Amino acid sequence: MSILNQKTLKAPIKFEGITLHKGKHAKVRILPAPPNSGIVFKRIDLKNRNFITANFQNVSNANFCTTITNEFGACVSTIEHLMGALYGKGVDNALIEIDQDEFPIKDGSAKYFVEAIENVGLNISDTPIKIIKILKKVDFIDGHKIISIEPSKTSLEIDFEIKFQNPKIGTQRNNINVYESNLDNIYNSRTFCLYEDVEKLKKMDLAKGGSLDNAIVVRDEEILNKDGLRNEKEFVNHKILDCIGDLYLSGAKIIGKIVCSQGGHQLTNQLLRKVFSNNQNFSIFELKEKNIPHSFINKTALKSIA
Repeated sequence: MSILNQKTLKAPIKFEGITLHKGKHAKVRILPAPPNSGIVFKRIDLKNRNFITANFQNVSNANFCTTITNEFGACVSTIEHLMGALYGKGVDNALIEIDQDEFPIKDGSAKYFVEAIENVGLNISDTPIKIIKILKKVDFIDGHKIISIEPSKTSLEIDFEIKFQNPKIGTQRNNINVYESNLDNIYNSRTFCLYEDVEKLKKMDLAKGGSLDNAIVVRDEEILNKDGLRNEKEFVNHKILDCIGDLYLSGAKIIGKIVCSQGGHQLTNQLLRKVFSNNQNFSIFELKEKNIPHSFINKTALKSIA
């Protein structure tokens, strides 16, 4: 990303589809928004008190997906794939209208959202973007699940590992740089589950809209989807997509290094809460130059607003 001013969509994006967990049909419009608006959801099926800011403090549930809720109880869930697409494609501001309390799953990845954003293009404002720079290492541990974030000079690195007893998934690890790596395999990687967990999810009143059209299903050493995997590390790459989307609930681009083993939505949210609980853990900067070659940050382009 060389142009470091805030961006929004050039035109609205419209789409609809089935929701993963509740199996409802949802309609969505993603609209351009002015600088410093951030990412805001609007439940258009509700008459008032229906705006929900995409912020880590508004996360009310992080089991199996990310749900955000406003102070009046209006909520929207399964937002992480869209948030990952908005982060990766550099959309700083958008108003997202939705007529249900859950986001459409589409194919289970961020591929559709990324293509839609690329098709309409972005408007670049005159307002500089804001950067959250991590100053101290912070970690959060929950049994065998571990996540940490530490300072990095110019990037957001994510080093993610998963460990499954299933022989097809097993242990996978990948390390990406959000601002410099080709993220196509991340965007295209779909949500997944074990065949033996499908019934468990349905008994929990979840995955009502799940199918082989929007999730990878693994039974023993077999991928039940007829076309198999989209990339060699699709399982861990999808977890990285989720992580990027959940990190965007910080409200700005992050400069730091994430290391995570066996994490998920809940762990990422707990890490953000711990980071922002102490002002000594981070600084917020506003970028003043328009172009910074070969890196995302240049110290001479930073003006502290912390």
